[in-house]
Amino acid sequence: MKKQQLVAGLFFITLVIWMAVPRDNEIDSQEILEPTSNRIIALPEGVLNSENPDVITVRAEKIGPQAYVERIRVRGRTQAFRHVEVRAEEAGRIVNEPIARGARVKQGDVLCEIAIDNRQVNLQESLSRQEQAQFEYAAAADLQQEGLQSDVIVAQLKAALESSKASVARAKLALEKTKIIAPFDGIVETRIVEMGDLLNIGTVCASVLDDSPMLLTGLVPEQDVRGLDIGAAVTGQLLTGEIVEGKVSYVARAADSVSRSYRIEIQVDERYTNLREGITVELMVNANDIVAYRIPSSSLTLDDSGAVGVKIIDSNNIVKFQNITIVGDETNQLDPGIWVTGLSGDITLVTVGQEIVFPGQIVDVNFDWDR
Repeated sequence: MKKQQLVAGLFFITLVIWMAVPRDNEIDSQEILEPTSNRIIALPEGVLNSENPDVITVRAEKIGPQAYVERIRVRGRTQAFRHVEVRAEEAGRIVNEPIARGARVKQGDVLCEIAIDNRQVNLQESLSRQEQAQFEYAAAADLQQEGLQSDVIVAQLKAALESSKASVARAKLALEKTKIIAPFDGIVETRIVEMGDLLNIGTVCASVLDDSPMLLTGLVPEQDVRGLDIGAAVTGQLLTGEIVEGKVSYVARAADSVSRSYRIEIQVDERYTNLREGITVELMVNANDIVAYRIPSSSLTLDDSGAVGVKIIDSNNIVKFQNITIVGDETNQLDPGIWVTGLSGDITLVTVGQEIVFPGQIVDVNFDWDR
């Protein structure tokens, strides 16, 4: 143990002596790097950079405010204007081939036809009873005028006549309902029955889809619904890639109980035909008219706190960071850009090199290129 303590003590004394001995730690003044104060200039796109290595070049562009229609992006789907199941109102057997699926029909076209059975006989019987009741009532009325018939008998015969007329109307209606007809122009989407099937009252014969016009439907978040108006223009891109246009025809007054969103319906322009129901569509709905700036998306940057913004050069040629809000974008591949708010007046926007200049720096700007 004493030997270990002795070694540790010698090591400690040696370390103290080494630290106490003076050494030549002077640094050559030529090796000290002086901070550079390179000149920074801003040039427009298309102008060659300066060949001077002491000059830092950034790109800038003069941008002014423009009128912009704010758009709301909504996820939706295509939907038929109306789609109904046509049901039998009389029971009976199908006697003719029902209309084929996919066939286009006009209002009043026969979809299914039920056997007449005894309905025609019932009509003839009702007509005979009506004729008899008519004669009896006419004879009683003549006798009443001569004072030979009481008012009670005449009233009873008149009621019998009216009852016979109602019976005739019911028989005619039952005969008419043997033909199940299309309620409007459209396409037969489904055919439930075949020839020979027995239909009960309420059985579905076929479903008819009205695709003129088609609708685009979606749910708008509650924070965006305030800017929507009936008649607002809408552009939609279907999942199939097709672009369609239309106008808002309906905005719900009550929110969905689960999503707290509001249903909207867009009536598609009539020139778009052969649209199918149920296709996913991305809607861009025109909302508020605002003033915004169209800038390249590459000019966006972040400040120290992570806020999104851009760097501009003010009238004193000083770089400033300006927070912005993105309100829209353009997907044009030839000239992409985004629309933002939060700026005022005409600005000089740093489009390239915004990461190498910092707020407070002075930048030389030659405004001759902007004239």
